[in-house]
Amino acid sequence: MERWGKIGLALALLTAACGQAAPKGERSAPLVSVVNPAQHVFTDRIDAVGTARANEQVTLASPVTERIVRLAFDDGQYVQRGQVIAVLAQQRQTATLAGAQALERNARQQLDRLQALKARGFVTNASIDAQVAAAANAQATAAAARAEIGDRIVRAPFSGYVSLRTISAGAVVNQGTPIATISDISRIKLDFSVPETMISTLTPGRRITVKSAAYPDRIFSGTIATVDPVIDPNTRAVLVRALLGNPGNELKPGMLLNVAIDGASRTALAVPELAVVGEGDDRFVYVVGKDEKVERRMIESGKRDTGLIEIVKGLKAGDRVVGEGVVKVAPGVKVRTGPAPRK
Repeated sequence: MERWGKIGLALALLTAACGQAAPKGERSAPLVSVVNPAQHVFTDRIDAVGTARANEQVTLASPVTERIVRLAFDDGQYVQRGQVIAVLAQQRQTATLAGAQALERNARQQLDRLQALKARGFVTNASIDAQVAAAANAQATAAAARAEIGDRIVRAPFSGYVSLRTISAGAVVNQGTPIATISDISRIKLDFSVPETMISTLTPGRRITVKSAAYPDRIFSGTIATVDPVIDPNTRAVLVRALLGNPGNELKPGMLLNVAIDGASRTALAVPELAVVGEGDDRFVYVVGKDEKVERRMIESGKRDTGLIEIVKGLKAGDRVVGEGVVKVAPGVKVRTGPAPRK
């Protein structure tokens, strides 16, 4: 019994010790970093996506159904204006031309003899007129043969680069069959759409900057050349054409390019985007007061630029705004301020 009494006493003492409230240490205030709203230059910008087009581009097709005798270009070759691209068979047309030229010479000779006889009074005017008509007919036949021969020689209408060859000499092509595509890429036409609400800022000569996924570290520049006078009623957008220099031929027709058009600039207060909290359509920040307690401050925000957000209304330059650590605070909470903890 004495043993059981000692055990009961020990349990009673243990229970009493557990029932007493342990002194609680005060929870340390959360550590946050604070920033002061600072002046930053914001620029209104129009962003769009456009498709690059060649300055001039044409697909040369066979004007007639005929056999290709010779192709005078290699893949991707640069050709000059007027340079021969392809020659089609023209034996029949050459023979027709030779016959027409012979008839024309004979008709001219006959006309000369008749005119000499007319001067002596041996030939009527009707005979002269008939021979003039015969000479003219032979001349027209020769001209038609020359035109048909010309149709069988395909030439470059302007200087540029020829596409990859997909046809060979000896092939018989139908009328309209593509032979080669020539592209003048000395400069690039860039077509892109802009909402009609921004049309007032689009004027010919306005500078634009362009980036391509193919050259992420390069910025190309150009100017607006033309604004389409008609707005698309379905998209409520207007088509804009800009011209870009292309000295290294780096930009290719068909490329997808990102366009930026800088507008008016202004200086305004800004804070880091991390400091701004969104709740529906509302935006607010946490401001640290003199007593190191946090208050929630509604703001009106504007443009964003390089990690900063414009403050239109709600803050002044001397305010201490919670930058990093907004998830750890709430209105009325006392905080400790200092550098942001290293990650």
